[in-house]
Amino acid sequence: MGLLKNLHDRTAFDGVTYDLDRFGEWRGGLGFKDIPGDPWMMLRGDVEQAAFEALPADVEIRYGTVPTAIEQDSNGVTVTLKTGGTAVTERFDLVVGADGLRSTVRRLAFGPDERYLRRLNYMIAAFQLPGGLDTLPLHDGCTLLEPDRSLWVFPFVDHAPTVLFGYRTDDVDAEFSEPPAVRVRKAFGPEPTGDMLGAALEALEATDELLFDSVEQVHMNTWHKGRVVLVGDSAWCVTLYAGMGVSAGLAGADLLGSMLGRHENVDRALTEWERRLRPYLNYYQQLGVQQTAIFTPNRKQITVRRAMMRGMRMPVTSTLLRIMRTHNKSGRMKEFDIARA
Repeated sequence: MGLLKNLHDRTAFDGVTYDLDRFGEWRGGLGFKDIPGDPWMMLRGDVEQAAFEALPADVEIRYGTVPTAIEQDSNGVTVTLKTGGTAVTERFDLVVGADGLRSTVRRLAFGPDERYLRRLNYMIAAFQLPGGLDTLPLHDGCTLLEPDRSLWVFPFVDHAPTVLFGYRTDDVDAEFSEPPAVRVRKAFGPEPTGDMLGAALEALEATDELLFDSVEQVHMNTWHKGRVVLVGDSAWCVTLYAGMGVSAGLAGADLLGSMLGRHENVDRALTEWERRLRPYLNYYQQLGVQQTAIFTPNRKQITVRRAMMRGMRMPVTSTLLRIMRTHNKSGRMKEFDIARA
């Protein structure tokens, strides 16, 4: 797609990841560079900018424009678009909805969100730090794991660190009834926070840019309807726990272009696209559910994780785990690359 030349890996390979608690104990931990398959670490904005730079000059981009009505027939799609207070109606051969978890295109063409969104009963709060966090070195990361709640600090080699809070909830709607910082503090309880957790909560309260949302997946029986097709989170959101949201979105778009170029019949192209893609996305959605145990573990899962980390310091076990890391989920996308041919 022409994006790779404008991307680079931000992984802080020289950094250390610590597993810590609110009482001041620090241990060696597992970080991004320990994920199977040696993935690149980057910001979503990096991928977005690379995509803009790869676009041909004649591609029209309209900002602040949203669809308000979608009607279609066998020959095309009529879309009402609103920009500010101005509405226009235009005709298109194909409409591709790539507008995220709560997709407007999906709602207009397929029905209300309630049909497709499945809550996992977790909340996240993510934001960028202005610099380091308390005594944590700038290029080091950390995790603070407590039953059903967690703090992660992700370092970058050439960018300010980011923070991710996660916690389980039995009432997602109630989480949106108060400011995010209030809900996150309540999730971590009234007990003393300690230095690192306390500093992260203060940074959360001070930030002006924050992602605070429920963790939800999108499950649909079909991703296309006539000449309207959904791609990325709007079609199959795997959640951030799968670690494959951007990659799957790019792969889905790339394959869509390939199938449309290969088949003159639009319905056949979309049907073939979905047939090839769906098995991989089913896998990543399952992975997203399973990996809640990594990002926001319960008490038993924390115990297992710490036992595994102790095992990694043993020569035989450490070698075995390194072998396992090279034969895990990364192979799925390599298989997909073959499948698109």
